[in-house]
Amino acid sequence: MHIADLVPDEEALIALEPDELGLRIIQVIAEWPEHMSDIQLNSFINGALNGFRAAQHGREIIRAIQEAWAWLEGQGLLIPDPKYISGQMRVLSRKARRLARDTNARRAISGHRLPKETLHPSIREEVWALYHRGKYDSAIFEAMKAVEVTVRTASKLNTDLGRDLMRKAFAVDNGPLTNKAVERSERQAISDLFAGAIGAYKNPHSHRRIAVDDPDEAAEIILLANHLLRIVEARS
Repeated sequence: MHIADLVPDEEALIALEPDELGLRIIQVIAEWPEHMSDIQLNSFINGALNGFRAAQHGREIIRAIQEAWAWLEGQGLLIPDPKYISGQMRVLSRKARRLARDTNARRAISGHRLPKETLHPSIREEVWALYHRGKYDSAIFEAMKAVEVTVRTASKLNTDLGRDLMRKAFAVDNGPLTNKAVERSERQAISDLFAGAIGAYKNPHSHRRIAVDDPDEAAEIILLANHLLRIVEARS
């Protein structure tokens, strides 16, 4: 197993904080067979680079792994191999192995991917980075906030918020973003879609802390926001 098996996107790996990447590194090492338990930083980096087909960001990957490695050593998760008096050989500490086995930790550092190139420019950088760092609730909030901001700007309804904004912007008869070329029932459905999405996924996150720990669910909601942004763009 290589780090690319958990984080297949090079830019996603580089975007991770040292602790976030460090947790993924110990999961990789924990999967190695017993005869590969002695590890060195340089050999890990070489294996990581080989795991990517192109390794277009080789220098950045190396730096990210070095920083994560230093964090792991500082936290006592990678320790000197007791079989060697000196040198660079490392093994996982007992705590590191417990973390690697913990189902909650494994879920939090899963290798789900949200392709950056599929996202609307308004959410491509911030939301994508939050998602790949496991900040799912923040990624959802920022994606839906982008929908609200985009609708407000496109409709010029500068004083309205949330569901009220969506209902006015996509009002069936006179909404500035409604498409009068389609059937009335379809116009109503689009209005319901926008109001429902903002009401369900943006407003609750504005008023209270909502934990989202399922990367698949988070990706689906973000892609819904992405679709809504495309609709507004087309109407604008």
